[in-house]
Formats: sequence, structure tokens, C-alpha cells
Amino acid sequence: MNQAELIKKMTDRQVVTQLYITQVFILVISLMSSWFLFDSVKDWYDLFTWDMKGILYYGGSAALLILSLDILLMTVMPKRFYDDGGINEKVFRNLPVLEIVGLTFFVAFAEEMLFRGVIQTEYGYLAASISFALVHIRYLTKPVLFISVIAISFYIGWMYEITSNLWVTIFAHFMIDLVLGIMIRYRILR
Repeated sequence: MNQAELIKKMTDRQVVTQLYITQVFILVISLMSSWFLFDSVKDWYDLFTWDMKGILYYGGSAALLILSLDILLMTVMPKRFYDDGGINEKVFRNLPVLEIVGLTFFVAFAEEMLFRGVIQTEYGYLAASISFALVHIRYLTKPVLFISVIAISFYIGWMYEITSNLWVTIFAHFMIDLVLGIMIRYRILR
């Protein structure tokens, strides 16, 4: 049974639950990895700078650019190019907005902790960006989606390179997922 058939047999809540489980797993991996790779807890604190102007400027502009390009491509390209097997639709189409906010923040936080906080900090920009793209394996058979995820990964990684602030990448990631999730929820996207 392929992934699309498996997803069709699952309820929306089962898909959302699997997403939460995956994100907990990613967060645990980032915490365990940092335990071995970082010298102290202070190393984690140093990755977070509460600079609202920088967070909004860099993270917000990154999210706005990525969302604009994504929505433009979804508008002009055939739907099959953006079809992820129905996963995103199952996740967001019936979720209350408050849960969309919580879920998208949790996804952004967990993934940025691992990919930027641990992998990019310890192994570099290239390793983090490629790892992030490969985790989104369901896009490998969809060239437009896969190229989009790679480009987003490198762009967000670059945001981290120039700001050294995880709040910037978390905010950008969160805003992208939140807006797209709400658009799916209210069927604004085709």
C-alpha cells in the first residue's frame, strides 16, 4: 500500500495525531542531540534572542516572500503539481483555528530546534538545509513541491545564518504554515 492509499484510509484526526507524534519525536531528537553536542544549556539560550524588530523584519519578510511565491505558483500551476497526497488537507480542513495556531507553532518550534538549532549550529548551513528538505520525503515524487521545500529550507537557513536567532526562523516557519493551514481550512486554496 502506498502513502496516498494509507492516508485515504486514515481519519483526519489520525493524520493530525501522527503529525503531533512526529513533531514530538523531532523535538526529542533535538534535545537529546544537544545534550551531547552542546557544552551547556547556555548554548541553547544563546540561540534565542528576543529582538522583536529583527524577528518581525527578517522572519516576517521571509514568510511574506515565501507565501507570495507559493500562492502565485499554486494559482498558475496545475493542482497535481502541488498535490501532497492529501496530507495537508486532512491535517487542516477540519481543525479549529486555535488548534491550527498551536499545531503550526509546535511544528515550527520542533523543526527549527532540530534543523537550525542543532544541525545548522553544529554541522552547517548545507547539512541543515538538505536534511530539512529530505525530512519532507513525501515531496520527493513531486518536483515542484520538492524544489519549493529545498528553496524554502535554504532561504530560512540563510535567515538563521545572518541573524543567529532561532526566533526569526521559528516565526517565519510558523507564519508560513499558519497562513497555508488557515487557507486550507477555509478552502481559500483550490
